[in-house]
Amino acid sequence: MIGKSKFWMFLLVAILAFGMVVVAGCAEEEVPVEVDEPEEEVEEEAVEEEEEEEPVLDEVIEASLASEEIEGDFMTVWAENFADHMYEWSGGMYQLDVYPYGTLGDARDINELAQLGVVEYVFSDFAWIGAFVPEAMVFGLHYVWPEERPWEVMEWVVRNGETMDILEESYRREGLVPLSIMFEGWQWITSDRPIRTVDDMPGFDVRIMASDMLTEQYLALGASPTPMAYGEVYSGLQTGLIDGQVNPLFAIRSMNFYEVQDYFTQIYAEVFVGIPTINMVFFDSLPEEVQQEHREWWADAVIPAADWINDRHETDLQAMLDDRPEIEVIEVTGEEKEAFKEKAMEAHEAFFEQGGPNAEAIYNALISDIEQAKAELGIDE
Repeated sequence: MIGKSKFWMFLLVAILAFGMVVVAGCAEEEVPVEVDEPEEEVEEEAVEEEEEEEPVLDEVIEASLASEEIEGDFMTVWAENFADHMYEWSGGMYQLDVYPYGTLGDARDINELAQLGVVEYVFSDFAWIGAFVPEAMVFGLHYVWPEERPWEVMEWVVRNGETMDILEESYRREGLVPLSIMFEGWQWITSDRPIRTVDDMPGFDVRIMASDMLTEQYLALGASPTPMAYGEVYSGLQTGLIDGQVNPLFAIRSMNFYEVQDYFTQIYAEVFVGIPTINMVFFDSLPEEVQQEHREWWADAVIPAADWINDRHETDLQAMLDDRPEIEVIEVTGEEKEAFKEKAMEAHEAFFEQGGPNAEAIYNALISDIEQAKAELGIDE
């Protein structure tokens, strides 16, 4: 048991200790709190950054794009790349669905759907769109593009030339807007007999895309051109209804045309030009920033898309030769190529009659743009 004296001593110590704690607490409360100025500045900067990152769109935009090619081929792949970019760029507010060939109809159908605004976009070639906008057939003229680095020339034309302005004026006449022109590779002639010189063309029944200008070009070469729907070409070759066809390598492989053709011929006459297109009313309704993003993305895509298709074509050609070693690849050069070119140039005059109100303007602009591009890029051809 604790004695009384000790008890009072413990009590006194406890009272003194408690008093010290109270005094210390009061002292701490009286210390002024310093304001951390730099942290407030950081917070203000963060708020400003949040304001700058506001979505470019106030509401979700949903749209559809119809592609002329099947899943995995150029137009569909690059349309999907564009759709992914717009989704990310807009923070998920721009939602574009891509429909490969056959899901919404054939090539003519999807161009009509875009013109009517049933779908907002169509990615097709110059030939099919030429049925509505004849000026687009200028891209079907033979021996216009240089054999060397035509994709770089094409990018120059898109960014710097007068051609695209005239093309857009012509498209808008039909309720459409072209976003770019894209290099999809050189067109190849496949056949059931060898084509080595222009003298081998007479009597050659060849499938081409539906285009009056292309018909004139192959007639000038002495062939018998036959427009035919894309999906009917294989059976036409298989049954002998046609002797051959014209397409880039990726299409020849993906559509299995090589299975019923023994000869591949390159005359370096025709570049396959794809034209991503948007409905005019829809495009004009988009905010200016979104419109500009459309144009810049497709201009920026010309070179990487060309690199992609060039790599793809190397792979496709090797795969077809591995599958059918009996296929003979013929490259026409030198005097033989010049003979093809001389014949083909005779058909250029027909474009001025078939190419619509702006035929002469767009022809002259394209030839001039290509020459300027070659000069700046150091292409001597």
